[in-house]
Amino acid sequence: MESCSFDPIGIIHSCFPEKFGIPRQPGLAPAATARLELLPPYDRTEALEGIEAYSHLWISFVFHAVKRDEWKPTVRPPRLGGNRRIGVFASRSTHRPNPLGLSVVELLGVDTSDAGHPVLMLGGVDIMDGTPVLDIKPYLPYADIVPDARAELAPDRPPVSEVVFEPKVQALFDAKPELGKHRALICQVLEHDPRPAYHRDKETDRIYGVSLYNFDIRWQVRGDTIHVLDILDQGQE
Repeated sequence: MESCSFDPIGIIHSCFPEKFGIPRQPGLAPAATARLELLPPYDRTEALEGIEAYSHLWISFVFHAVKRDEWKPTVRPPRLGGNRRIGVFASRSTHRPNPLGLSVVELLGVDTSDAGHPVLMLGGVDIMDGTPVLDIKPYLPYADIVPDARAELAPDRPPVSEVVFEPKVQALFDAKPELGKHRALICQVLEHDPRPAYHRDKETDRIYGVSLYNFDIRWQVRGDTIHVLDILDQGQE
């Protein structure tokens, strides 16, 4: 069989500059936004005619930051504690024979202000900045919702933790309104505890960092609560 190759039709510019901290499914962080920049020759407004009639879109993309080594038939999903192995095709792991991703995202609008080159504004994304996009398709509720579908390994949304902002961070929000507008995003990302599964059963005072836009969010887990300790502007370091 002949091998296939595809040209990206666009590139994602999102609030996630690195893999750590990205929600493990779309829609878990509604405040997570992205711009989908269409690339030539696909950056034509005619190609998007009628797209604003849909509230959500399917985005097909490439897990471009995943190390490509010999594929493995089983993976350890974080949702199952990182200890149980299941088949790669029974998971949504990024480590796949072909590193293809698929996410349903909210269409917030179409920006044509850049000399007619359209950009899609997206919400609820779980896609890393710089990700190549292969295709865009409308989300059709009558066809894409299956009311009686089973998902026994992940039947419900994952539980969330309480996120607490330390006084130092509260003061930063008060002093920098441009930072305060990201408060909801910070909560939605951290409440799902981005730590690797094997860290969660350990008693530790370790301080973690998550990058959102150009900010480095420093946080720590204390019992069942996630404490935001500091927010550093990486653009000013």
